[in-house]
Amino acid sequence: MIIRQGNAADIGLLLEGTFPYVRGGVSSWVNQIIHGFPDLTFGICFVGSRQEDYGDMRYAFPDNVVHLEVHYLHGNHERPSLMRRRLVGANVSEQITAIHDYFRKGDGSQPSPMTGVLKAIREGRFTKEDFLHSRSSWDYITAQYRERCQDPSFADYFWTVRIMHGPLWMLMDIAEQFIPVRVYHSISTGYAGYLGSLLKQRTARPLLLTEHGIYTKERKIDLFHAEWIRDNRGVLDKDFTEIAYFRRLWLRFFESLGRECYQHSHRIVALYEANRLRQVKEGAPPELTMNIPNGIDLPRLEKLRERRGDSIPLTVCLIGRVVPIKDIKTFIRGMQMVTNRLPGVEAWIAGPEDEDREYAQDCHNLADGLGLTDKVKFLGFQNTNELLPKIGVIVLSSISEAMPLVILEGNAAGVPCVATDVGACRQLVEGLGEEDEALGASGGIVSIADPEALATAILRLLSDPQRWHRAQQAGIGRVERYYTQEMMLSRYRAVYDDALAQPDISNAGQGQ
Repeated sequence: MIIRQGNAADIGLLLEGTFPYVRGGVSSWVNQIIHGFPDLTFGICFVGSRQEDYGDMRYAFPDNVVHLEVHYLHGNHERPSLMRRRLVGANVSEQITAIHDYFRKGDGSQPSPMTGVLKAIREGRFTKEDFLHSRSSWDYITAQYRERCQDPSFADYFWTVRIMHGPLWMLMDIAEQFIPVRVYHSISTGYAGYLGSLLKQRTARPLLLTEHGIYTKERKIDLFHAEWIRDNRGVLDKDFTEIAYFRRLWLRFFESLGRECYQHSHRIVALYEANRLRQVKEGAPPELTMNIPNGIDLPRLEKLRERRGDSIPLTVCLIGRVVPIKDIKTFIRGMQMVTNRLPGVEAWIAGPEDEDREYAQDCHNLADGLGLTDKVKFLGFQNTNELLPKIGVIVLSSISEAMPLVILEGNAAGVPCVATDVGACRQLVEGLGEEDEALGASGGIVSIADPEALATAILRLLSDPQRWHRAQQAGIGRVERYYTQEMMLSRYRAVYDDALAQPDISNAGQGQ
């Protein structure tokens, strides 16, 4: 679906499940990049799961966004073909086997077959129907089921494989139709990153990758909790210490997608060193990796300090989506302990609730069940400019994060933070290296899923004005020195300039 038609762009942004349909986090960063380079034109390709999973667009586009197209990869799955299965030649049969093997193993033990497959598709020697409907494909799937599958349902196995691989062919079609750009920039691996690898192979233009969180790690968390993944084994057949077969199959698939993106990238950017090392471990060439931390609009946030009163607000706020990965329930349980000690405290949860309505309702029920109806306020999405001056402590109770902008923005606005020890949170709160650490801690770091530790860290700040003010000054000093938007954009300017300067060898790329 084309929403804004362009003819060409400098940068092709490849986005999965984020901007412009989801607020905050990665989407805020994408918005920063687009506005931070008004001299560059952007063409955006958004890929999502199902259309019903997304509402209206949450961001307006500046004039330098010249193209936007939207694609949904799931939701309209084909019924099994009733036609006689296609017969294919030996070479095509080998390619079908190679594709299945590559995505099934997910460990990088064999070279990717996709370059040869793409060439065969362009030359008319290989089709989607060959892969999905040929006798060779059917024979391979049935043989793998007999040899490897630990789940008794062949129907679930068949459709898992079909649903898993079907979007890859959609992405190939998208790559063939996407407008010409000088540089591709994917903001994750996964489907968007795989699309980037296809585009790189098709046009030979550079592919940049920025990972805020490590996609495969986040998908592992999602897959562990996903209720739509079947496990049909009987109770006596299950080993509860192992991940169910279909979950492992999906995880290896996403690992293969990530490796494809890594291997075709011109530069691979992480937000902090631990994630860069994880990228290398998962197949990223070390010499292509680098770190560029997030940065915040310091002048805007400095003004918010002037709106703060002299007293410390007895308001504890979690700013984020009401979804399991943010572990809102631990925050609510922790706030029960805080309000027992400091009855004047209020807890605010500021974030949209429409992404996982069932979980959001569970959170409301938990607050009611703990007798916190008057203490825990669900505010929905809020303008942080209005919110931050009213907050005493920002809390992140997440089980996974990358480099949360909310900590940086809170620190710049003069709000200490308590966060779980995930992603770069410890680095942002306590500092990285002697010079940074000498600034002091801008709050507290606690273990995940520990409401008592969360409550204790909040109480230490709110009960000790001197500690609170030291934390406030440490946070302000840290963002001013290390995490400004100007610093971030200057580093991306260098990355973009390098990629844009790469010679045009598109004719050679077409022959790959």
